[in-house]
Amino acid sequence: MDLLHSITPFIEVMILAVMLNYLLSFFWNTKSMDLVLGLFAFLLILASSSWLNFPVLHKIMVLSGNVAIIAILIIFQPELRVALSKLSLKGRKYREMTEFDKFLEQLANSVYRMAEKRIGALIAMENKDSLEEYAQKAVLINSAFSPELLETIFAINTPLHDGAVILRGPSILAAAVILPLAEDSSQLAKSMGTRHRAALGLSHMTDALLIVVSEETGKVSIAREGIMTRGVKIDRFKGILRSIFNPPPRTVQAKFSLLEWLKT
Repeated sequence: MDLLHSITPFIEVMILAVMLNYLLSFFWNTKSMDLVLGLFAFLLILASSSWLNFPVLHKIMVLSGNVAIIAILIIFQPELRVALSKLSLKGRKYREMTEFDKFLEQLANSVYRMAEKRIGALIAMENKDSLEEYAQKAVLINSAFSPELLETIFAINTPLHDGAVILRGPSILAAAVILPLAEDSSQLAKSMGTRHRAALGLSHMTDALLIVVSEETGKVSIAREGIMTRGVKIDRFKGILRSIFNPPPRTVQAKFSLLEWLKT
């Protein structure tokens, strides 16, 4: 019994180290890593205020911490959904990559390939609100999604590169789409141009998700519900899309029943 009590601290340290390693490996090289470092700084100040006996500072930090817990859950909601989805009791051999997963992986790789090459792009992903009225005024494509087709559309000096592409599920609905510009561009930086204004404008009018690749900076931005998020890294990009667009439910095939067959 004494031996168990003596090794308990070491077991606790190992469990905490595994948990911390998982969280850091998940958030590393993402924009959310800045918030993680800020959280560690907050905890350090909280511990220091208690150790140095600063009652006023300690009280303020404790009250702020209660609000910060809710804020963290909201800010990290996309990442937490992806992290929890990876915690599966089944082994990897039981995990099946759905069509939605393949589409999301191809779209993310294509977008960040264009960002690396500084190829400007504007993509509108249709949600519940129909974007048919904008597609009818553009060039209808109605083709299955492929990274090659998407990158060819936005290639410089091609007829369809000047405008937006509308995605309806895992298919490209239209290209060279003209979107309404946002009247209020106060949240846009000077380096942001017409693509960002158009993305912000449509996000005010519909529930679509707009993806913008900046030709000047090579950064990826996402606009939704009138809010522009700049400098989105690929891990957060996947998390946001996965949290908004639910993959279609899998169809369960009925098992063959000999008893039912004999009854017919």
